[in-house]
Amino acid sequence: MDRIKVSMAALKAKTAKLGPPKIEGTAPVAGKDVQALYFGTTKMNNFFEVVDEVVKENGGTATLFVKNGNDFVRVATNVKKDDGSRAIGTVLDPNGPVFPMIQKGDAYYGDTTILGKPYITGYDPIKDASGKVIGIYYVGYLKG
Repeated sequence: MDRIKVSMAALKAKTAKLGPPKIEGTAPVAGKDVQALYFGTTKMNNFFEVVDEVVKENGGTATLFVKNGNDFVRVATNVKKDDGSRAIGTVLDPNGPVFPMIQKGDAYYGDTTILGKPYITGYDPIKDASGKVIGIYYVGYLKG
């Protein structure tokens, strides 16, 4: 769990350096239009530098999700699909343990399954200036 906290702190620090989080317009991710997540003037949709830096320094995986309707969509991630491609455009499992916590504006730290594989994870809500949940910070390590 210590590794999770270190990785989460790194992800939050790197995004905070860019500026405050906000939603502005839409941008395509994996062929579908979703809300565009920004930190300052940097659009996170399809921008992998931050998540890749966190993983280079701490190992594991990292993702930024944006709230899009009732879903949370991966817009920047290094979680891989079975074919080895980045799992952008995939959504947070609405039936998993994380979804209800984030909906309430709370963090989730613990085990969960991502695209069929077991991970030890941390999910923290991304909130805009008004305190509304607009996305999720995620870090995790494959178990086993």
